[in-house]
Amino acid sequence: MAKGDIVLITFPFTDLSGSKLRPAVILAETATDITVSFITTQLQWQEPADLLIDPSPSNGLKKQSLIRTGKIATLSISLAKGLLGNLDASDIHDLNKKLKILFGLP
Repeated sequence: MAKGDIVLITFPFTDLSGSKLRPAVILAETATDITVSFITTQLQWQEPADLLIDPSPSNGLKKQSLIRTGKIATLSISLAKGLLGNLDASDIHDLNKKLKILFGLP
């Protein structure tokens, strides 16, 4: 797995009351963990740092979706249930710009 891969993973709710199997994009990985941002089709939730992406054969998404950059978790690789696809170079570039906005980086 690598940055930009889209996986199905058990993602925790922000209040830790439960979790849901959902697509997420990998932001970073180590030998045992991956840091991911969750992906949703709920477009009305869009915030300035979120990235809107269209479905494509390469990313494996079925609907227009948002990468919610503010919804980040570091989880065990073992929670990843499968690879859906990956972002193309242009989407990864745009994701990096959105992460800079999120973290207030120049």
